[in-house]
Amino acid sequence: MSDYIVPCLILFILAHGVLSGTNVYSAMLDGAVKGLYTIRDIFAPVLIMLTVIAMVRASGAIDLTAHSLAPLTSPLGMPAECLPLALLRPFSGSGALSVGSEVIANAGPDSTAGRIAAVMLGSSETSFYTIALYSACIKLKNTRYLVPAALCADAAAFFASAAAVRLLMGS
Repeated sequence: MSDYIVPCLILFILAHGVLSGTNVYSAMLDGAVKGLYTIRDIFAPVLIMLTVIAMVRASGAIDLTAHSLAPLTSPLGMPAECLPLALLRPFSGSGALSVGSEVIANAGPDSTAGRIAAVMLGSSETSFYTIALYSACIKLKNTRYLVPAALCADAAAFFASAAAVRLLMGS
């Protein structure tokens, strides 16, 4: 059944367009042109953000910050192994996935840190990436409360992940 969903959806859209009198080709062409303008508008912010993330990660600043924060977050249930993931996740999904993979490989998939890393990856968002795309797309210049609210939501997701895993594991 799943093999037929996409072709059926395409046929439904084409049939609906023809029956409603819409020029389907023209509408598709207009959508493609708008998509190219969107790519043009978001390319520079995304490129800059990814470059900065690569530089910060290569410099070792994330590991240094995680090491400095470990005494504060450890009593709150956040393992030190998961701190680089928590610091990187708001900025980069692929970078966070890489760090999460390292945590799982080093600590083990059934360890507390491995499980917390997996839950953190699934319960948080790449906030700065999303904000950069959203604000560039709608040409938003002042994000005001958007960044602090997103960071608070990420922090809540990280600590809730640790609490949920510890609660469900019984440790």
